[in-house]
Amino acid sequence: MRNALRKDLEPVASSFIVKELVEPHFDANWHFHPHYQLFLVEEGTGTRFIGDSIKPFAEGDLVFLGPNLPHLWRSDQAFFQRDSGRITKGIVVYFSEDFLGDHFFDKPEMNLMQQLLEHARRGLEWTGPTQKIVHKALQKLAAQPVSFNRLMTLLSLLDDLSHATDYRFITSLGYTNTVKPSETDRMQQVHNYVLGHFHDDISLDSVADLAGMTPPAFCRYFKARANKTFSEFVSEIRIGHSCKLLMEGKLSVTQVSYESGYRTLSNFNRQFKGITGQTPSEYVKTVRAV
Repeated sequence: MRNALRKDLEPVASSFIVKELVEPHFDANWHFHPHYQLFLVEEGTGTRFIGDSIKPFAEGDLVFLGPNLPHLWRSDQAFFQRDSGRITKGIVVYFSEDFLGDHFFDKPEMNLMQQLLEHARRGLEWTGPTQKIVHKALQKLAAQPVSFNRLMTLLSLLDDLSHATDYRFITSLGYTNTVKPSETDRMQQVHNYVLGHFHDDISLDSVADLAGMTPPAFCRYFKARANKTFSEFVSEIRIGHSCKLLMEGKLSVTQVSYESGYRTLSNFNRQFKGITGQTPSEYVKTVRAV
């Protein structure tokens, strides 16, 4: 398996990087890098892993991540099927903390922007009108040649984000990245295994064996690095999948329960409310009211 946890970007002459991504699926490797990253999903669905957060993503997903915050946008399985005809699209911006000099953001005029950068270390997501404003700005940014105007577009965009109030933190308070680059394969194998088998019963012994550890040692290892127990991790993936199915509205709650790996409706309802704060029926009403 390719070691991609610590991701180094290709060196460029400009002060920041803008990329338009058009691929059959998003990068399937969990990784981190020393750059800030602003990312907008224009097309595609799947599950988003950022630090200790697990959530479904779809068109319009907008996040801003600080340096060395592990992340992965795992496209739905349908995107990996040969000749599926599906594609994913996104716009991503990378820049380092000192891309305008060592102390540029320390100036009094930059107070709000400095606060934005600090908050990004926990990861930020926007779900309101800011999404549309940023989408247009990112499209403009991607179309501009390397120039002073492009730099001003980025600064204006960051200024808009620093004033926006429709944001949420992504990772939990106090989360820190404790994963070492040498542990890439082990954590990647666990992610891949759970994403491929959450519909079925998952044996702790099997996953621990996959990681080359005893079950007790694996449980300690996983919690120290994911900031949650392995069973909580599996539950969040299952409930995230069930949320996508409920939003699609093609299956009954009982069918969604089974497709998400739960064998009893009562357990599904209990787990769903414990993670989302709502029953499946309440969740559906909330989604349809938006």
